[in-house]
Amino acid sequence: MNVREYYAYLSASRAQLWDFLRALPPEDLDRDVIEQGERFHSVKDLLLHVSDVEDHWIHSVARGDGLGAAQRYPHDWVRPQAEQYPLAWIIEYGRDVGALTREYLDGGPDLARRVKLVRDDPESDTVTTEQLLWHVMTHEVRHTAQITLLVRQMGHRPPWLDYLRFVRPQVAPHVAATDLGDGLDPDGPPTAAE
Repeated sequence: MNVREYYAYLSASRAQLWDFLRALPPEDLDRDVIEQGERFHSVKDLLLHVSDVEDHWIHSVARGDGLGAAQRYPHDWVRPQAEQYPLAWIIEYGRDVGALTREYLDGGPDLARRVKLVRDDPESDTVTTEQLLWHVMTHEVRHTAQITLLVRQMGHRPPWLDYLRFVRPQVAPHVAATDLGDGLDPDGPPTAAE
């Protein structure tokens, strides 16, 4: 699997999560459910943080061109306090960041290019652009798992966001889908162990 394919999956699962969250009561999204958290306390805090990390690492660090979306969405990225922003604002910021990232990936960046993690530090460690992209994508997956757990703890059933939902396995022509016995339901989440 390559970076572009995996980012396409993340974009699709992100859109599904956003659609689901729009239907929840706003007070659930703002609820301080991570009381011991130093910076992030709510579902919206985590959503905003995910977009901030992608915007920072891909558009400020990897691209280094200041083309990120944060300038159009001023907020405190260290302590987001996202309850002050409507969910639609957070989603719009995420959409803008995602569009910039897809445009960047469609341009065929040099994934082997070394990127300084701190631009103005001559002694800064470096990683490849590909490593930085995988870092950002893995970061999103981890926080999406946190968000879905928080949503579940509030009594809601989150959408099925697993990779196989978006990239369906191909059934061998001689095997009927019902003979697979793998718990996959073509219309929803796994019916057996997730």
